[in-house]
This record gives sequence, C-alpha cells and structure tokens, in this order.
Amino acid sequence: MNLKLIRRTLGIVLLFEAACFCLPLICAFLYHESEWSIFAGCALLCLALGFVLKWNTPKDMGMYSREGFVIVALSWITISLFGAIPFMLTGACKSFFDAFFESASGFTTTGASIFSDVEVLPKSLLFWRSFTHWVGGMGVLVLLVAVFPLSGGSNLFLVKAESTGPAVGKLVPKVRKTAKILYTLYIALTTAEIILLLCGGMNLFESLTAAFGTAGTGGFSVTNSGMAGYSSYIQIVVTVFMILFGIDFSVFYLIIIGKISHAFRSEEVKTYLGLIVAAIVVICFNCRGIYGSFIGGLKDSAFQVAAIITTTGYSTANFDAWPELSKTILVILMFVGACAGSTGGGMKVSRILILLKSIKKECKIAAHPKTVHKIKLSGRMVEHETVRAVNVYFIAYVSIFALSLLIISLDNFDFTTNFTAVASVMNNIGPGLAKVGPLENFSLYSPLSTCVLTVDMLIGRLEVFPILVLLSPYTWKK
Repeated sequence: MNLKLIRRTLGIVLLFEAACFCLPLICAFLYHESEWSIFAGCALLCLALGFVLKWNTPKDMGMYSREGFVIVALSWITISLFGAIPFMLTGACKSFFDAFFESASGFTTTGASIFSDVEVLPKSLLFWRSFTHWVGGMGVLVLLVAVFPLSGGSNLFLVKAESTGPAVGKLVPKVRKTAKILYTLYIALTTAEIILLLCGGMNLFESLTAAFGTAGTGGFSVTNSGMAGYSSYIQIVVTVFMILFGIDFSVFYLIIIGKISHAFRSEEVKTYLGLIVAAIVVICFNCRGIYGSFIGGLKDSAFQVAAIITTTGYSTANFDAWPELSKTILVILMFVGACAGSTGGGMKVSRILILLKSIKKECKIAAHPKTVHKIKLSGRMVEHETVRAVNVYFIAYVSIFALSLLIISLDNFDFTTNFTAVASVMNNIGPGLAKVGPLENFSLYSPLSTCVLTVDMLIGRLEVFPILVLLSPYTWKK
C-alpha cells in the first residue's frame, strides 16, 4: 500500500476544498453576513492541512487498484468531514452527527436534510449546501484529474473507483483529457441552465443554487416550498435539465463530434427515456382526480418522475399524498436511477438491464443446457467480468440495505418511513415517504441512525466497493 501517495492526494483534496470555501466566503461578503469569518477560517484550515499532507512528494508515485479505491473513499469522507464545519460553527446544526449528515448529503448529491426551515439559514450557508452538490456531481477526483495529474499516469484507477456504472470507459485515449471533456460538458450544461433560469425571472443567487442542485442531481433548495413556489417556466426548465443530467455524458460528446447515430444506439438511454415517458403517463392518469387540469397533472408528474429517476429529489408536489400506484412507481424508480456515466444516482439503468438479461440467459440455459448465450448491451457483448461485478454489486447492495434497515428500525418508526429513508439515501435521492416525505426531513432519527444513513449516502454515491475495500482487512495486508 502506497501510504505516502494516499497522504499526498488527500492533501491535494484539502487544498481543493479550501478553494471551494472561497465561493461561500464571497457570498457572505456580498450579503454582508458575519459568517464570512467562518468560511475564511475553514479555508485556512484546509489550506494549512493540505500543504502539510502534500509537502513531500513520494518517490514512488505508482498507483494500483487498491490505492485507487482507498484514495477515493478517504477523499469523500475527508471532504464531507471538513464540509460539515460551517454547519457546526454557524450554529445551524446542534450536533456533529447532523452536520456530517448535511455535508455528506450535499457532496454525495443526496439532498436529504435535517433542516425544517432553510429560509432562516444565512445565504452563504445555503450557497455552500447547494455548491457541494455541484462539486460532488461529476466527482471530486475526476475534477482533480482534469486539472493536473495526481499519480504519475495511473489516474484511471481513480476515475474507475469514483465514476458511476458497471464499467468505465474513456472518451479519448488519455484519462486526463477524458476528465477535461466531462467537466467541460458539465460546466456548459450548468451555465446553459443558469441563463435559462435567469430569463425566467429567478435572481442570480436562486439561479446558481437551483442549477447546482440540478446539475449534481442533488436537490437542496433555498426555500421551504422547494420548487413548488416557482413559475411553470422554471419548473419545466428544471425538469428538462434533470433529465439531461441523468443521461450518460458520452452521448453528449458523441453528438458534439458529429457521431449522432452512435449516440442514439445506447440501449441504456433508450430504456431510461422510455421509463420516464411510461411513468409520466401512468402517474398522470392515476392522479387525474387530484389535479383540476390535465396540464397541471402532467407538469407535476413529469417533474417528480424526472426528480426521482435522476435522484435529484426536487419536488413541486406532495407526492406522499398521491395514490398508492403512483407512489409505488416512484419507489421503483428510486432503485433504478439514471444512466451510468451521468451525475444521477441509483443502481443505474445499465445494471438493471444486465441483471434482467442475466435472468433471461439463465432461463435459456436451463431449457437448453448445451447452448451458449452471450449478454449484449447496445449491440455489444458484455464481458463476463462486468456481469460478475454487477451480480456481486447487487448482492452487496441488498445486504447493506437490509442491515441498514434493521439498525434504523431500532428508532421504532413505521416500515414505510424506514424503508424509503434507506432507499432515498442509498440511491442519493433525498425525500422518501411518510415521515421522511417531501414535506418532512430526517431530523427525527437518533444519532446512531443518522450515522448509518450518512454512511449509506457515501456507499451509494461511491457504488459500494470503495467503502468496502477501505474497511476490508485484506486491503491493508502487504
């Protein structure tokens, strides 16, 4: 294990977080808030620790798979821990557990909150909450790889450990250039949404925070009413961009370079869009008695389907009051999630397709044992290692889900509350149903349950294995 390289990379991550603290610091100055000193102190603390950890460059810059997993896991834990400091020092959170929960919820783009009234919080703290979504959306290490090499050319291990989906590919031969392309697309889409929101009458502060939440598919809002208080134009813009940020970014790249036919061959994207349309139609029909007009029902149905399947978690309606069929569809979409290679969470559409195709394959083999069947996705053969990884991921996911559900049930809340609470944090969504519904929050849970749910957020965002590898004793053996 190359501990010196891990130390150096964590130092770089802290230097990056110090730079991130400068934005809410500027926000505090602009709004004449005394919290500027807290963000300045956090920036200086991260700067000092970052330089100490990064000071001596190790002679051995070699990185292998286990270093990649450990660096990613420790980086996300570190950035979440230091990101929690402003929530404590401003007095917004009364305990460290709540502050860590809120910070991790931001960086992992979960959007679950312990706050019942966000409008009383300082503007600079609200900006920090939303900005953490944007930072965590595409990935912290992916951004650092795009800016400068971290490990002497072995950056692929970092990108693989942090990126979403069953298999990680490169848009171009060089990993660093791939990371630059991804972040260029990310920034361009975010900027486009900000401009459109400004055109709809939002002020700059609200446009920035809403775009950060949409781009990172996070869902923190700066108003107690969420997105319900904004115009239909704003809601439609956010709906469209939530869907766009849930699409594999390689599709946008292929469109830009003129390979449009290749872009639309993606079976995952077709399934993702098909699920969205089907869910909207069924929910709109099922909720026809709630809404006075078809357009109103269609708008809210489309918004909530997009918010849940992309795991953004924004809301324009109290979907906890919808009919059981509609709520069941939303819960299913929580687990399905967005496309691999997007900023969305969940299990990913590609994994669901591979699991379903694996079942179909086993049925064929059971009927005709001597025949050979291969799993294909978008016309390409899926490697056995990828299928195996998906199966193991699913088993680990279900096991962690069950264990988490068992632990938080000690708080003695109803099954719907606990089940959707774990589902929402592991899939990085935010709101659940019942006592953690769109009009509620997560402040009801005990410190133990809050810790479990916080770890679940990190496990969900990093897709299980980086955290498991970090905790495995085999990782630390020579």
